[in-house]
Amino acid sequence: MKNIICLTEVEIDTFLPSGGLAEAQKLMGPYILVTPENLDREAWADLIENCDPEIILAAWETPMLPEHVRDRAPNLKYVCYLPGSVRKLIPRSAIEQGLMVTNWGSSISRTIAECALMLVLCCMRRVCYWTQQMHYEGAWKDGESTTQSLFEKRVGLHGFGAISRQLVILLKPFTNRISACSPGVPQSIFDESGVARIETLEELFSENDVVVELSALTEKNYRIVTEDLLRRIPEGGAFVNVGRGALVDEDALYRIAKEGKIQIGLDVYGEEPLPETSPFRGLSNVLLLPHLGGPTTDRRADAGDHGLENLRRYRNSGELLDNIDLDKFDRAS
Repeated sequence: MKNIICLTEVEIDTFLPSGGLAEAQKLMGPYILVTPENLDREAWADLIENCDPEIILAAWETPMLPEHVRDRAPNLKYVCYLPGSVRKLIPRSAIEQGLMVTNWGSSISRTIAECALMLVLCCMRRVCYWTQQMHYEGAWKDGESTTQSLFEKRVGLHGFGAISRQLVILLKPFTNRISACSPGVPQSIFDESGVARIETLEELFSENDVVVELSALTEKNYRIVTEDLLRRIPEGGAFVNVGRGALVDEDALYRIAKEGKIQIGLDVYGEEPLPETSPFRGLSNVLLLPHLGGPTTDRRADAGDHGLENLRRYRNSGELLDNIDLDKFDRAS
């Protein structure tokens, strides 16, 4: 039996720098290190069967595990996945059969919060408009040019999980007028963060200058952000989505975006990559990012450290951080 590390050189360099790979190798026990570039699914399945690993350390380029993988590798107990969504790596049946799987989980919350703050600030200062105008139109401000500051603005968060709580920390130097709508979160969490609780989305969108979408994508939340809600954002306000594109009725969002009354910052979309023909492209009040909200290249090491901690916990029979159960698997993008 040999455990498997299946990572590209780039994944090793960015997730496991400064001795991280050596630490992982020590924690893995007997192992083989393979690169996935020339590893097709059949060869990958044969490798797993021949090694019969207990642990697999994987990342983006690791091929999908074969269906019924535990029939091929009965000793396989744990897959430590360094990035985020495991949908392209783990068959649902493997989790049903008890395979333990972890991902980067909450280790990337602060970098997503950082991206959200950047989008909010860019919306307030109309960065998308001015970037286009100055690059392509030779523009300069005049006496009628309008921008806004984030200081003292009312900011509403839809969802109040780990990312939202990190975002509150970043927002506090600008404003204490922060509220959130998240029915399942205990009041004590709101109190600890100094955030006002709002009971309905209608209130959240009506009573804030900026609304940041950070809710979990569940069946109930699919396209929960409707045209009615979006039209409640005051003129001159902003809507930022770093959660999931499918939380929003994007047709309605486009209709509102075309009117130009609010600023919009998007990092996630219902269809990714965003099609070249997307009507959002070219709108001067819509700032677009290509799903960059996760860890920046230099901060993938945070996710690597998270994975190493889970390997230590596994070896010491401890509770794993951010274990992927069926509910989390089904909600992943």
